[in-house]
Amino acid sequence: MNRSTTANRLTTANHDRDAVGMRYVYPVISRRAGGVSVGINLNPNNACNWHCAYCQVPDLQRGVAPEIDLDLLHSELTTLLDWLLHGDFMVERVPEASRRISDLALSGNGEPTSCRDFDQVIELVCAVMQAAELQRPLRLITNGSYLQRPAVQRGLTQMAAHDGEVWLKVDAVDAAAVRRINGVSLDAHFLRARVEASVACCPTWIQTCMVAWDGEPPADAELDAYLDFLHALRRDGIALRGVLLYGLARPSQQPEAVHIAPLPQAWMEGFADRIRQLGWPVTLSI
Repeated sequence: MNRSTTANRLTTANHDRDAVGMRYVYPVISRRAGGVSVGINLNPNNACNWHCAYCQVPDLQRGVAPEIDLDLLHSELTTLLDWLLHGDFMVERVPEASRRISDLALSGNGEPTSCRDFDQVIELVCAVMQAAELQRPLRLITNGSYLQRPAVQRGLTQMAAHDGEVWLKVDAVDAAAVRRINGVSLDAHFLRARVEASVACCPTWIQTCMVAWDGEPPADAELDAYLDFLHALRRDGIALRGVLLYGLARPSQQPEAVHIAPLPQAWMEGFADRIRQLGWPVTLSI
């Protein structure tokens, strides 16, 4: 394995999936997780059923995860964890303040729950973590499209038994805003159903990316729809952990990139306060 020099140090602005030359696993410095996050990419074909305007995946295409080579995933994950825990990776590649493994995250270049063998992947990852005596959160970053599948629900239940949690994407609730930001057509009923399905299986956060579009913040009607959605979840006792609110940190690789830009810090802080007023904990990353 190539032991790269400080010229290839990790930063929060670089989430290169090929940072260590592996197919399925990669390390990144996560501003939200706080430290080195071990990414697990079940979509090396750059295929996703959504098309988010802020997505940093180049050559993104519509589709699902390919068949996963479970033996290769096991080998790569074992090797990378050993390098991080017992090798020189942290000293050579990671700034001193971030030299800790913060979590393992199923994210990558598309929707991870589109993987046909999702539950087998979770079983494998949990086994590798146990063998490495690594007690860190296992996180799934998902748009929730496949949460009704039995294999996905089995995987989420396994995650819950191993200190796992779901980061479930809800960037907007207004149908027109969802089409613009996420490139899909869905309504609040679908969003509500996937939140409930996730919470029923595993501790869940809603994660929300807010961006300016053509220089303007989201319209008041869009923000009201989003806040009403969160209010209804609170009113009905849906046991979310809270909201992960974040802004644009890395350049989009999609054609829509010309439309989007980061929102001012004051705007983001103000909107975080509006969410807190509904009774939800909020973690803000700008």
